[in-house]
Amino acid sequence: MLTPLLIAAIAGYLLGSLPFGYLVARAKGVDIFTVGSKSSGATNVRRVLGSGPGYLVFALDALKGAFAAGWPLAVARGWSSSGNSFVAVSTMAIGDFTIFDYQAVTAMGVAGLFGALVGHSFSCFTRFKGGKGVATGAGGFAVLFPWGALIALTAFALVLALTRYVSLGSMIAAVTLPVSACLLGRSNLIIGVSATVALFVVLRHRANITRLLAGTENKIGRKPAEGKP
Repeated sequence: MLTPLLIAAIAGYLLGSLPFGYLVARAKGVDIFTVGSKSSGATNVRRVLGSGPGYLVFALDALKGAFAAGWPLAVARGWSSSGNSFVAVSTMAIGDFTIFDYQAVTAMGVAGLFGALVGHSFSCFTRFKGGKGVATGAGGFAVLFPWGALIALTAFALVLALTRYVSLGSMIAAVTLPVSACLLGRSNLIIGVSATVALFVVLRHRANITRLLAGTENKIGRKPAEGKP
């Protein structure tokens, strides 16, 4: 089972490493790693370049996560719908079986999502710099755990509307994933990956947490305060 998981993780890493934030900003003559929060994530792109580029980067980063998590299941469904037993994935994943095994393919999707998150945050194309993984994780969970993704999106929107802090909304949304997985009775695999991704997102926001506690975190719709001479 290790071989298919490794393949999915490597493919996910390469997908996640695609530096869309960096490329969109570079097309406008900006090195995103030298401005704002020095992150290539959609929030920093939006803050520096405006809503259009920010939303574009968010969509592209979410697609990375969705594709990294979803391609094993898409291939399995396509194979099954053609009238064949899904030998390719099930054989790689769980041994010499000739039946489609949903749990094995889901495990590959989880490995792909983990790879994409690491790739997005530590891209091999940008000297291992990147974003915080929120959009990429959202795209992956839209495939693996759609109800959880919807609940997380709702939590994000509520926190953002009340506080105007994107970082706080992102962390709250991430934490709702494992809680939702437990309450909705999802598998241990989904609960585990939800909790791990939530921890990953919170840790990637360490600097934001410091600024939130100090009252210096940037709010959406407001430009960062200029430093005093």
